[in-house]
Amino acid sequence: MPEIDAERLLGDLRALAAIGAYRTGVHRPTFSPDDMRARHWLLARLEEAGLDASIDGIGNVIGRTREAGPVLLLGSHVETQPHAGWLDGALGVIYGLEVARTLGRGIDVAAWADEEGHYASMPGSRSFIGALSEADIEACVNRDDGTPLRAALARAGLADRPRAQLEAERYLGYLEAHIEQGDELDTSGLRVGVVTSIVGIWQYRIRFEGMQNHAGTTRMAIRRDAGVALVRLAAAIDRRFPEIAGPRTVWTTGRIVLHPGAPSVVPGSAQMLFQIRDADPDRLASLEGELERLVAEADAGPCRVQLERLSASMPTLMDPRLQLALEQAAEHHAAGAHIRMPSGAGHDAQNLARRLPAAMLFIPSIGGISHHYDENTADPDIVLGCQVLATAAESILTEKSGGDTARNAQ
Repeated sequence: MPEIDAERLLGDLRALAAIGAYRTGVHRPTFSPDDMRARHWLLARLEEAGLDASIDGIGNVIGRTREAGPVLLLGSHVETQPHAGWLDGALGVIYGLEVARTLGRGIDVAAWADEEGHYASMPGSRSFIGALSEADIEACVNRDDGTPLRAALARAGLADRPRAQLEAERYLGYLEAHIEQGDELDTSGLRVGVVTSIVGIWQYRIRFEGMQNHAGTTRMAIRRDAGVALVRLAAAIDRRFPEIAGPRTVWTTGRIVLHPGAPSVVPGSAQMLFQIRDADPDRLASLEGELERLVAEADAGPCRVQLERLSASMPTLMDPRLQLALEQAAEHHAAGAHIRMPSGAGHDAQNLARRLPAAMLFIPSIGGISHHYDENTADPDIVLGCQVLATAAESILTEKSGGDTARNAQ
């Protein structure tokens, strides 16, 4: 049974958290100076662990064992949301590093670029599986300041590097560990979650066109207030969606913009960004149908309303065999304190699962807090999660070795 070095694991996590430290969390946006310092710090740690490590042309940090394979790939990401937590993403990468050092064989480690979507939806893992074209890269810009991805890569010193490509025959599968980012484990007293699926995320832009006019002289009876139309639609969604939602359906109005946004002007236009998440594709389609109906009703009012679907990722199932390995390891180290559960957030594992068997492991988030600098997990849970991952990885590698030996003996 492999035994990780708990002190080394926690020390590495805290050393990484010091790069871009912000209050009790971290501010390390993709390709920022602190993000690149973190990538180079990780590169050095992977090399010290005996892996052949490099940073590719999209920013992925990949450490490869010198074994021919097949091996396991472990990873996550190291950039963060703005002023966010110290474990989101970083946990899975440092788990991979620690498992590679503990087992001493059979493990590749990756830190995928921009899982947090500063420039695009998970371009690092998409690039690795061959699902990010040069045209896609040309179209990517920073969501906050509009900087082209090409320019950011050049500024980070990555412009002339090749992009690493998956050799599927090299891998038995992909494992990713993460904090839960919700409160189910924390409130239930459970310590490990074995992920069954990753939700689909459907995103929309809803535009409202009314008539900009004077706030003091425009009678209420003749107003075409785009802001009021937006609020009424948001309220209608909030009334209707609970009637057709599943037990884990969530929906969010993430951004509202009124134009011109002045106190003495009736808004002439408005916009909301809206998102639905669920692990059931049929339910997502049903919710979208209801959203279309509500938008049509709103469009019959004094303002014109237009719905635009921006993206729609489908739910992704995790590999049953890898789930079982994680579950058996969890039972060994935390008997009765684990559960199978879906992921309500997107992860790079959903991209890797398109080409490899993939599975995920969750540990508790205290209070369910994430994407905030107060995000935290108790040290014993951090250590336990890595120990479970190491045991599962050892089991998968041993099973493969045993199978090869048996076939060779026939």
